[in-house]
Amino acid sequence: MKKKWRRGASLLKSDSARIMLMKYGISLLVTMLLGSILIYAQGVDLGYAMAEVFKGAFGNLYKLGNTLRWTAPCLMLGIAASVSFKAGVDNLGLSGQCAIGGLVAAVIGYTAELPPVAHVLLCVFAAGFSGMLYVLVPAIMRLFFGINEFIVTLMLNFVAEIMSEYTVDMILAATGEYTSATSTPSILSSAQIPIMIPNTSVSYSLLIAIVLAVALYVLYKFTLPGYELKQTGENLRFAKVGGVKVVRNFLLIFLLSGFVAGLSGGVEVLGVYKKFNVGFATNLGWDGIMVARIAESNPIACIFVAFIWGALKAGSLQIERVTELNRFTVECMKMFFVLMVSIDYERLYYSVKYAIARRRRRNAGKEAG
Repeated sequence: MKKKWRRGASLLKSDSARIMLMKYGISLLVTMLLGSILIYAQGVDLGYAMAEVFKGAFGNLYKLGNTLRWTAPCLMLGIAASVSFKAGVDNLGLSGQCAIGGLVAAVIGYTAELPPVAHVLLCVFAAGFSGMLYVLVPAIMRLFFGINEFIVTLMLNFVAEIMSEYTVDMILAATGEYTSATSTPSILSSAQIPIMIPNTSVSYSLLIAIVLAVALYVLYKFTLPGYELKQTGENLRFAKVGGVKVVRNFLLIFLLSGFVAGLSGGVEVLGVYKKFNVGFATNLGWDGIMVARIAESNPIACIFVAFIWGALKAGSLQIERVTELNRFTVECMKMFFVLMVSIDYERLYYSVKYAIARRRRRNAGKEAG
Protein backbone atom coordinates (compact mmCIF):
# COMPACT_ATOMS: atom_id res chain seq x y z
CA MET A 1 0.00 0.00 0.00
CA LYS A 2 2.81 2.38 0.91
CA LYS A 3 4.63 1.67 -2.37
CA LYS A 4 1.44 2.27 -4.36
CA TRP A 5 0.88 5.59 -2.56
CA ARG A 6 4.44 6.69 -3.32
CA ARG A 7 4.09 5.63 -6.95
CA GLY A 8 0.81 7.56 -7.25
CA ALA A 9 2.33 10.67 -5.70
CA SER A 10 5.30 10.42 -8.06
CA LEU A 11 2.99 10.13 -11.08
CA LEU A 12 0.97 13.13 -9.95
CA LYS A 13 4.16 15.14 -9.50
CA SER A 14 5.47 14.22 -12.95
CA ASP A 15 2.06 14.99 -14.50
CA SER A 16 2.06 18.36 -12.77
CA ALA A 17 5.50 19.17 -14.20
CA ARG A 18 4.38 18.16 -17.71
CA ILE A 19 1.23 20.28 -17.44
CA MET A 20 3.28 23.27 -16.32
CA LEU A 21 5.74 22.80 -19.18
CA MET A 22 2.91 22.41 -21.68
CA LYS A 23 1.11 25.44 -20.30
CA TYR A 24 3.96 27.91 -20.59
CA GLY A 25 5.61 26.27 -23.60
CA ILE A 26 2.50 26.31 -25.78
CA SER A 27 1.53 29.79 -24.57
CA LEU A 28 4.96 31.20 -25.42
CA LEU A 29 5.15 29.53 -28.84
CA VAL A 30 1.67 30.64 -29.92
CA THR A 31 2.28 34.16 -28.61
CA MET A 32 5.56 34.43 -30.50
CA LEU A 33 3.82 33.20 -33.65
CA LEU A 34 1.12 35.85 -33.29
CA GLY A 35 3.76 38.49 -32.52
CA SER A 36 5.70 37.54 -35.62
CA ILE A 37 2.60 38.00 -37.76
CA LEU A 38 1.85 41.40 -36.19
CA ILE A 39 5.44 42.61 -36.61
CA TYR A 40 5.82 41.40 -40.21
CA ALA A 41 2.45 42.95 -41.07
CA GLN A 42 3.91 46.33 -40.09
CA GLY A 43 6.97 45.83 -42.30
CA VAL A 44 9.56 45.35 -39.56
CA ASP A 45 12.07 42.51 -39.26
CA LEU A 46 11.25 40.24 -36.30
CA GLY A 47 14.86 39.76 -35.21
CA TYR A 48 15.51 43.51 -35.29
CA ALA A 49 12.35 44.23 -33.28
CA MET A 50 13.23 41.66 -30.60
CA ALA A 51 16.79 43.00 -30.39
CA GLU A 52 15.45 46.52 -29.84
CA VAL A 53 13.07 45.32 -27.12
CA PHE A 54 16.02 43.68 -25.35
CA LYS A 55 18.15 46.78 -25.83
CA GLY A 56 15.38 49.00 -24.47
CA ALA A 57 15.08 46.84 -21.36
CA PHE A 58 18.75 46.03 -20.62
CA GLY A 59 20.87 48.17 -22.99
CA ASN A 60 22.57 50.20 -20.23
CA LEU A 61 22.19 51.09 -16.57
CA TYR A 62 19.56 53.74 -17.26
CA LYS A 63 17.44 51.32 -19.32
CA LEU A 64 17.82 48.59 -16.72
CA GLY A 65 16.62 51.18 -14.22
CA ASN A 66 13.50 51.72 -16.35
CA THR A 67 12.85 47.99 -16.30
CA LEU A 68 13.16 47.88 -12.51
CA ARG A 69 11.10 51.07 -12.24
CA TRP A 70 8.19 49.32 -13.97
CA THR A 71 8.80 46.08 -12.09
CA ALA A 72 7.90 47.71 -8.76
CA PRO A 73 4.25 48.69 -9.50
CA CYS A 74 3.65 45.50 -11.51
CA LEU A 75 4.90 43.42 -8.58
CA MET A 76 3.03 45.34 -5.91
CA LEU A 77 -0.26 45.22 -7.79
CA GLY A 78 0.44 41.58 -8.68
CA ILE A 79 0.67 40.92 -4.94
CA ALA A 80 -2.62 42.77 -4.35
CA ALA A 81 -4.27 40.64 -7.04
CA SER A 82 -2.69 37.45 -5.66
CA VAL A 83 -4.09 38.14 -2.19
CA SER A 84 -7.63 38.29 -3.54
CA PHE A 85 -7.41 35.62 -6.26
CA LYS A 86 -5.75 33.08 -3.99
CA ALA A 87 -8.66 33.41 -1.60
CA GLY A 88 -11.32 33.31 -4.30
CA VAL A 89 -12.14 37.05 -4.30
CA ASP A 90 -12.46 38.80 -7.67
CA ASN A 91 -10.96 42.20 -6.88
CA LEU A 92 -10.77 43.87 -10.30
CA GLY A 93 -10.68 47.36 -8.81
CA LEU A 94 -6.92 47.58 -8.35
CA SER A 95 -6.56 50.56 -10.70
CA GLY A 96 -9.13 52.55 -8.73
CA GLN A 97 -7.62 51.67 -5.37
CA CYS A 98 -4.16 52.53 -6.71
CA ALA A 99 -5.41 55.92 -7.96
CA ILE A 100 -7.08 56.78 -4.64
CA GLY A 101 -3.93 55.83 -2.74
CA GLY A 102 -1.78 57.95 -5.04
CA LEU A 103 -4.05 60.98 -4.68
CA VAL A 104 -4.07 60.81 -0.89
CA ALA A 105 -0.28 60.37 -0.78
CA ALA A 106 0.20 63.38 -3.08
CA VAL A 107 -2.10 65.67 -1.07
CA ILE A 108 -0.36 64.80 2.21
CA GLY A 109 2.99 64.95 0.44
CA TYR A 110 2.66 68.59 -0.57
CA THR A 111 0.56 69.94 2.35
CA ALA A 112 2.10 68.40 5.48
CA GLU A 113 5.49 69.57 6.73
CA LEU A 114 7.18 66.77 8.65
CA PRO A 115 10.67 65.27 9.07
CA PRO A 116 11.65 63.11 6.03
CA VAL A 117 11.15 59.60 7.43
CA ALA A 118 7.94 60.47 9.27
CA HIS A 119 6.56 62.25 6.21
CA VAL A 120 7.20 59.27 3.91
CA LEU A 121 5.70 56.81 6.40
CA LEU A 122 2.60 58.95 6.89
CA CYS A 123 2.06 59.25 3.12
CA VAL A 124 2.64 55.53 2.51
CA PHE A 125 0.31 54.30 5.26
CA ALA A 126 -2.33 56.90 4.40
CA ALA A 127 -2.24 55.67 0.79
CA GLY A 128 -2.65 52.05 1.88
CA PHE A 129 -5.41 52.95 4.34
CA SER A 130 -7.33 54.92 1.69
CA GLY A 131 -7.15 51.97 -0.72
CA MET A 132 -8.42 49.77 2.10
CA LEU A 133 -11.36 52.09 2.79
CA TYR A 134 -12.22 52.25 -0.91
CA VAL A 135 -12.37 48.47 -1.24
CA LEU A 136 -14.63 48.33 1.82
CA VAL A 137 -17.55 49.34 -0.45
CA PRO A 138 -17.59 46.17 -2.62
CA ALA A 139 -16.74 44.04 0.42
CA ILE A 140 -19.83 45.22 2.31
CA MET A 141 -22.03 44.92 -0.79
CA ARG A 142 -20.87 41.32 -1.29
CA LEU A 143 -21.13 40.22 2.34
CA PHE A 144 -24.44 41.84 3.29
CA PHE A 145 -26.29 42.30 -0.01
CA GLY A 146 -24.94 39.41 -2.08
CA ILE A 147 -23.79 41.67 -4.94
CA ASN A 148 -20.94 40.12 -6.94
CA GLU A 149 -17.66 41.92 -6.25
CA PHE A 150 -16.55 41.28 -9.84
CA ILE A 151 -18.97 43.94 -11.13
CA VAL A 152 -18.69 46.37 -8.23
CA THR A 153 -14.89 46.53 -8.13
CA LEU A 154 -14.76 46.89 -11.92
CA MET A 155 -17.21 49.81 -11.90
CA LEU A 156 -15.43 51.50 -9.01
CA ASN A 157 -12.33 51.87 -11.22
CA PHE A 158 -14.22 54.45 -13.27
CA VAL A 159 -15.61 56.12 -10.16
CA ALA A 160 -12.08 56.49 -8.75
CA GLU A 161 -10.76 57.93 -12.01
CA ILE A 162 -13.56 60.51 -12.28
CA MET A 163 -13.39 61.34 -8.57
CA SER A 164 -9.62 61.90 -8.63
CA GLU A 165 -9.90 64.01 -11.80
CA TYR A 166 -12.66 66.08 -10.20
CA THR A 167 -10.60 66.54 -7.03
CA VAL A 168 -7.59 67.79 -8.97
CA ASP A 169 -9.50 69.87 -11.50
CA MET A 170 -12.39 71.38 -9.54
CA ILE A 171 -11.11 71.50 -5.98
CA LEU A 172 -7.33 71.91 -6.01
CA ALA A 173 -7.21 74.08 -9.13
CA ALA A 174 -10.18 76.15 -7.94
CA THR A 175 -8.26 77.35 -4.88
CA GLY A 176 -6.42 79.80 -7.12
CA GLU A 177 -3.08 78.75 -5.69
CA TYR A 178 -2.66 76.01 -8.29
CA THR A 179 -4.14 76.05 -11.78
CA SER A 180 -3.17 72.71 -13.38
CA ALA A 181 -6.12 70.49 -14.23
CA THR A 182 -4.07 67.32 -14.76
CA SER A 183 -1.85 67.04 -11.68
CA THR A 184 -1.38 68.17 -8.10
CA PRO A 185 1.54 70.35 -6.99
CA SER A 186 4.83 68.49 -6.57
CA ILE A 187 5.29 66.85 -3.20
CA LEU A 188 7.84 68.18 -0.73
CA SER A 189 11.32 66.68 -0.75
CA SER A 190 10.69 65.26 2.74
CA ALA A 191 7.94 63.03 1.30
CA GLN A 192 9.95 61.65 -1.63
CA ILE A 193 11.14 58.02 -1.64
CA PRO A 194 14.87 58.12 -2.52
CA ILE A 195 16.33 56.70 -5.73
CA MET A 196 17.82 53.24 -5.13
CA ILE A 197 20.29 53.17 -8.05
CA PRO A 198 21.94 56.52 -8.96
CA ASN A 199 21.26 57.93 -12.45
CA THR A 200 18.15 55.75 -12.88
CA SER A 201 14.45 56.13 -12.17
CA VAL A 202 14.14 53.14 -9.82
CA SER A 203 13.37 54.05 -6.21
CA TYR A 204 13.27 52.06 -2.99
CA SER A 205 9.64 51.23 -3.82
CA LEU A 206 11.07 48.15 -5.58
CA LEU A 207 12.53 46.96 -2.28
CA ILE A 208 9.18 47.57 -0.57
CA ALA A 209 7.46 45.44 -3.23
CA ILE A 210 9.93 42.55 -2.84
CA VAL A 211 9.58 42.61 0.97
CA LEU A 212 5.79 42.47 0.58
CA ALA A 213 6.05 39.47 -1.78
CA VAL A 214 8.29 37.55 0.63
CA ALA A 215 6.06 38.45 3.61
CA LEU A 216 2.96 37.22 1.79
CA TYR A 217 4.73 33.96 0.86
CA VAL A 218 5.67 33.38 4.50
CA LEU A 219 2.11 34.21 5.61
CA TYR A 220 0.56 31.61 3.29
CA LYS A 221 3.26 28.97 3.66
CA PHE A 222 4.05 28.94 7.37
CA THR A 223 1.20 30.53 9.37
CA LEU A 224 -2.26 29.38 10.46
CA PRO A 225 -4.00 32.67 9.43
CA GLY A 226 -2.51 32.25 5.94
CA TYR A 227 -3.83 28.68 5.73
CA GLU A 228 -7.29 29.87 6.80
CA LEU A 229 -7.24 32.63 4.19
CA LYS A 230 -6.46 30.08 1.47
CA GLN A 231 -9.19 27.72 2.71
CA THR A 232 -11.75 30.52 2.64
CA GLY A 233 -11.23 30.89 -1.09
CA GLU A 234 -10.52 27.30 -2.10
CA ASN A 235 -13.46 25.67 -0.33
CA LEU A 236 -15.87 27.97 1.47
CA ARG A 237 -18.11 25.19 2.80
CA PHE A 238 -15.14 23.15 4.07
CA ALA A 239 -13.73 26.26 5.77
CA LYS A 240 -17.04 26.83 7.60
CA VAL A 241 -17.19 23.20 8.78
CA GLY A 242 -13.55 23.45 9.91
CA GLY A 243 -14.36 26.37 12.20
CA VAL A 244 -12.82 29.10 10.05
CA LYS A 245 -14.46 32.51 10.57
CA VAL A 246 -15.40 32.96 6.94
CA VAL A 247 -17.00 36.42 7.12
CA ARG A 248 -14.04 37.85 9.03
CA ASN A 249 -11.52 36.27 6.66
CA PHE A 250 -13.43 37.34 3.56
CA LEU A 251 -13.42 40.93 4.78
CA LEU A 252 -9.74 40.68 5.76
CA ILE A 253 -8.84 39.46 2.24
CA PHE A 254 -10.60 42.43 0.68
CA LEU A 255 -8.98 44.92 3.04
CA LEU A 256 -5.48 43.46 2.62
CA SER A 257 -5.77 43.50 -1.17
CA GLY A 258 -7.05 47.09 -1.14
CA PHE A 259 -4.30 48.16 1.27
CA VAL A 260 -1.54 46.83 -0.99
CA ALA A 261 -3.17 48.37 -4.09
CA GLY A 262 -3.46 51.77 -2.37
CA LEU A 263 0.10 51.42 -1.14
CA SER A 264 1.30 50.84 -4.70
CA GLY A 265 -0.30 54.11 -5.81
CA GLY A 266 1.32 55.93 -2.93
CA VAL A 267 4.85 54.69 -3.63
CA GLU A 268 4.44 55.43 -7.36
CA VAL A 269 3.63 59.04 -6.55
CA LEU A 270 6.30 59.39 -3.86
CA GLY A 271 9.05 57.52 -5.69
CA VAL A 272 8.53 58.21 -9.41
CA TYR A 273 6.17 61.03 -10.34
CA LYS A 274 6.68 63.23 -7.23
CA LYS A 275 3.07 64.41 -7.76
CA PHE A 276 -0.30 62.92 -8.63
CA ASN A 277 -0.97 62.74 -12.37
CA VAL A 278 -4.56 62.13 -13.42
CA GLY A 279 -4.91 58.72 -15.08
CA PHE A 280 -1.48 57.38 -14.06
CA ALA A 281 -3.00 54.16 -12.65
CA THR A 282 -5.43 53.41 -15.51
CA ASN A 283 -3.54 50.37 -16.86
CA LEU A 284 -1.38 49.48 -13.85
CA GLY A 285 -4.14 47.50 -12.15
CA TRP A 286 -4.57 45.28 -15.21
CA ASP A 287 -0.80 44.74 -15.32
CA GLY A 288 -0.99 43.49 -11.74
CA ILE A 289 -3.92 41.20 -12.55
CA MET A 290 -2.04 39.71 -15.52
CA VAL A 291 1.13 39.24 -13.45
CA ALA A 292 -0.84 37.40 -10.75
CA ARG A 293 -2.63 35.29 -13.37
CA ILE A 294 0.60 34.16 -15.03
CA ALA A 295 2.28 33.52 -11.66
CA GLU A 296 -0.80 31.56 -10.50
CA SER A 297 -1.02 33.86 -7.45
CA ASN A 298 2.35 32.66 -6.14
CA PRO A 299 4.03 35.69 -4.48
CA ILE A 300 7.58 34.54 -5.26
CA ALA A 301 6.71 33.74 -8.88
CA CYS A 302 5.18 37.24 -9.08
CA ILE A 303 8.67 38.71 -8.56
CA PHE A 304 10.03 37.04 -11.69
CA VAL A 305 6.90 37.61 -13.80
CA ALA A 306 6.81 41.29 -12.77
CA PHE A 307 10.46 41.66 -13.81
CA ILE A 308 9.68 40.24 -17.26
CA TRP A 309 6.60 42.48 -17.44
CA GLY A 310 8.71 45.52 -16.52
CA ALA A 311 11.26 44.60 -19.20
CA LEU A 312 8.54 44.33 -21.82
CA LYS A 313 7.08 47.70 -20.82
CA ALA A 314 10.51 49.37 -21.01
CA GLY A 315 11.36 47.58 -24.27
CA SER A 316 8.05 48.51 -25.91
CA LEU A 317 8.90 52.20 -25.51
CA GLN A 318 12.24 51.55 -27.23
CA ILE A 319 10.79 49.89 -30.33
CA GLU A 320 8.31 52.75 -30.73
CA ARG A 321 11.22 55.22 -30.76
CA VAL A 322 13.49 53.42 -33.24
CA THR A 323 11.09 51.45 -35.47
CA GLU A 324 7.73 51.94 -37.16
CA LEU A 325 6.11 49.58 -34.66
CA ASN A 326 3.61 50.84 -32.14
CA ARG A 327 4.33 49.91 -28.51
CA PHE A 328 0.83 48.43 -28.35
CA THR A 329 2.11 45.58 -30.49
CA VAL A 330 3.99 44.35 -27.41
CA GLU A 331 0.90 45.02 -25.28
CA CYS A 332 -1.17 42.82 -27.61
CA MET A 333 1.40 40.03 -27.30
CA LYS A 334 1.34 40.29 -23.50
CA MET A 335 -2.43 40.09 -23.34
CA PHE A 336 -2.57 37.19 -25.77
CA PHE A 337 -0.02 35.34 -23.62
CA VAL A 338 -2.30 35.83 -20.60
CA LEU A 339 -5.24 34.46 -22.58
CA MET A 340 -3.22 31.40 -23.61
CA VAL A 341 -2.05 30.78 -20.04
CA SER A 342 -5.68 30.93 -18.86
CA ILE A 343 -6.60 27.81 -20.85
CA ASP A 344 -7.37 24.77 -18.66
CA TYR A 345 -4.27 22.77 -19.64
CA GLU A 346 -4.80 20.23 -16.86
CA ARG A 347 -8.11 19.17 -18.37
CA LEU A 348 -6.59 19.21 -21.85
CA TYR A 349 -3.61 17.10 -20.71
CA TYR A 350 -5.70 14.40 -19.03
CA SER A 351 -8.19 14.32 -21.92
CA VAL A 352 -5.36 13.62 -24.35
CA LYS A 353 -3.69 11.19 -21.94
CA TYR A 354 -6.86 9.16 -21.42
CA ALA A 355 -7.68 9.21 -25.14
CA ILE A 356 -4.23 7.77 -25.91
CA ALA A 357 -4.65 5.14 -23.16
CA ARG A 358 -8.06 4.06 -24.53
CA ARG A 359 -6.65 3.82 -28.04
CA ARG A 360 -3.76 1.65 -26.83
CA ARG A 361 -6.15 -0.66 -24.95
CA ARG A 362 -8.38 -0.92 -28.00
CA ASN A 363 -5.39 -1.73 -30.24
CA ALA A 364 -4.11 -4.27 -27.73
CA GLY A 365 -7.55 -5.91 -27.66
CA LYS A 366 -7.62 -6.17 -31.47
CA GLU A 367 -4.15 -7.71 -31.52
CA ALA A 368 -5.14 -10.22 -28.83
CA GLY A 369 -8.32 -11.08 -30.75
